Amino acid sequence: MPFPHIAYGTPRKLPKARDLPGRVVVLDVAFASNAGGASFEKTTLPFLEGLGQRLAMWIDHHDHDEHPRYAEDPRFVLRTKAQHGACPELVTPERVEWAGAIDTVCCHVDFDGLCSAAKWIRGGVEPYPGADDDARAIDTRLGTPSERAEWLDRALRARPRDDGLRGLMIRYLAEGAGDTSIFKQIQQAAKPLVRKETEAKRLATRYQIRGDVAVCDARVRDHAYDKTALLLMGQELAPISLVHDETTVTVAARFDSGIDLVKMLGLNGGMPTRVSVAAKKLPKVLEALGA
Repeated sequence: MPFPHIAYGTPRKLPKARDLPGRVVVLDVAFASNAGGASFEKTTLPFLEGLGQRLAMWIDHHDHDEHPRYAEDPRFVLRTKAQHGACPELVTPERVEWAGAIDTVCCHVDFDGLCSAAKWIRGGVEPYPGADDDARAIDTRLGTPSERAEWLDRALRARPRDDGLRGLMIRYLAEGAGDTSIFKQIQQAAKPLVRKETEAKRLATRYQIRGDVAVCDARVRDHAYDKTALLLMGQELAPISLVHDETTVTVAARFDSGIDLVKMLGLNGGMPTRVSVAAKKLPKVLEALGA
């Protein structure tokens, strides 16, 4: 398959449909929930309408109340997080073949999304043996990913806004993850994460236990911090961890905990075990969690 145009999207921030060439496949991008300023009606639906018949397929594994709306449209492969811990396992040779020729891949910005994009480019074949399992381990934070996948994940967490790095990773994976020179560049990109992890460890000393919730105030800090690491540290102290800073409240629980934060917080979609809302909603979030 010729290398397509690559675009990146998140539930809250999608590219303009008019800027995406030709037929488009969307991978690992959840429908926007009512957490924060975005919503399905204001964000996802206009994007869908803008693409129209140019949408070749949309594959995702995050919960949302609007999934049933598209149940009869074969272009939509919409599952829940409980059904599929990661998105690449949903990208199959049969689905790639059914969708036909595409011009643009729009994917999420994490390892799960980039691996899905690379797998699509490869016709539904894993970039390397075990890549699907790696994506599941990283996206659920359960199990141990391979050393290669851990380096890629660390690089993305170290440089979360670097589209150049994302493009490099997709090419590395799409070409079979065998280019040692690219891999060395990825390892180099991961180095700044050490400083962020150190700051996360320092912030973790601020955790306060309120019922079943470990709460950390990260508004005052010395450096940027690794939020994923900080949340995981909180989950060692209580079933639910909550980190809030000047912009965001992020709440998380173990993937296998059975906790559904989407329902607890009255949202209409998202990942049941990790939710982010605007900082101003902190009091309501604490109340909903009984903290």
